[in-house]
Amino acid sequence: MERKAGEIAVLHTLLAAALSLAVAGVAHAQSSPPDADRIGQLEAKVEAQDRQIESLRRALAEQQRSIDAIGSRDGEVQARQLDALRARGGSADASSPLAPAFVAAGAAAPAATAAVADTSVAGVPASSAPAAGPVQSARIDDDGRMQVGRPPDQLSRPPEIAQIFDQPGVLTPRGKFILEPSMQFGYSSNDRVALVGYTIIPAILIGLIDVRQVKTSSITGALAGRYGVSNRLELELKVPYSWVYSDTVSREIFTGTAQDSVFNADGHGIGDVELTGRYQLANAGPDHPYYVLWLRYKSRTGTDLFEVTTDCVTRCVANATGTGLPLELPTGSGFAAIQPGVTWLYASDPVVFFGSFSYLHNFKRKDVSRTVLTGAPEGFPQTTTEFIGEVSAGDILGFNVGVGLALNERAAISIGYDQSLVGKTEQNDEDTPGAVRVILGTLVLGGSYRFSDRTSLNVALGVGVTRDTPDVSLNVRVPITF
Repeated sequence: MERKAGEIAVLHTLLAAALSLAVAGVAHAQSSPPDADRIGQLEAKVEAQDRQIESLRRALAEQQRSIDAIGSRDGEVQARQLDALRARGGSADASSPLAPAFVAAGAAAPAATAAVADTSVAGVPASSAPAAGPVQSARIDDDGRMQVGRPPDQLSRPPEIAQIFDQPGVLTPRGKFILEPSMQFGYSSNDRVALVGYTIIPAILIGLIDVRQVKTSSITGALAGRYGVSNRLELELKVPYSWVYSDTVSREIFTGTAQDSVFNADGHGIGDVELTGRYQLANAGPDHPYYVLWLRYKSRTGTDLFEVTTDCVTRCVANATGTGLPLELPTGSGFAAIQPGVTWLYASDPVVFFGSFSYLHNFKRKDVSRTVLTGAPEGFPQTTTEFIGEVSAGDILGFNVGVGLALNERAAISIGYDQSLVGKTEQNDEDTPGAVRVILGTLVLGGSYRFSDRTSLNVALGVGVTRDTPDVSLNVRVPITF
């Protein structure tokens, strides 16, 4: 509105100058001695100035009509909407009262500029006139909406956050494909004391005291692909490959030695392939959270604990120093599982709160057996098959919660907490000896950086807060959009 008022003031000034010049020319003609050539020149000049004045009057009338259209019903509200459209770009309905006013204002600017450019003959240089402001290009799309500059953010799409948990909160757009290579490093160190014997008097134990320190390192590389079936549905396939290495330090007092013995084992191979489907529910508005329902199926394509050879369970009959540990570490859990869950996000400027709830059910396995070293001398079978029967791994109830903050258009940070409650393992419908419930808690810090519209980097660092949780885990993801 202020810019329009300034243009009108300039046009009034130019119009007054042109009229003054025309009157002065006529007066001079009347006071000069009659000369046919001189009178013809003055008449031509007056006619040219009349045409310029008429052009200025038409431009002034066009500007006035634009102002009247903008300042009609709800003029103040429409002016604020127009300023918002000019400042950040947006879309307006072509049927709204604001649309014709905006088009008229945009169309009048070139005409006014051209009219001002012709006023140099009236004594006012064109360079002194204020230049018209930039007018953004506008077009009417197929839905009858006028597109101006950048379209506004869609309320139906959750805000972007730095991904620190396994389940992302923002789905893949329809028709897009995201290839996400990732690398995860984990380290854990646990102390274990096993007492096997009987007590004759307090503080005196007759039997075996086995003290162990188990240190495990793992590196898991994965390749995940996500495809947007629609704006609310996506499918993901993830294929992991793991390298696992473990050192077990043991001092067995029963053997009569005070030196530590070290047992090393490693394993590598493909892990458990996962297939996940995610669906985003319709959002009720900007003041309501976003909900994403998901269902994950985990296969047992990786090598499991029942497929590797175990070095004597507890103590072998012919080998009292058996470790009871696998000679090769497994790369899979050994159980197929299905995991439903829900992820939620709630934006509260300038932060975003998010979290998820899930329940993982491990399918029961029947007729399970494993291969065990016998510890027999040479010439006798070195391994034997031990029948275990029916095994059911404990189900897992998990939840996590976090908060994300966008630092700028490219960088964001997140902090969260993830906890899982692991149930007891059952063998033949009974709890296995020593089976207990385990709580895993992890504090996660992460950040993301967007290199371009197609590529970004996500880094998440997890620190275990319970004794059974891995001490540290580092996860690096590089999603690439096609």
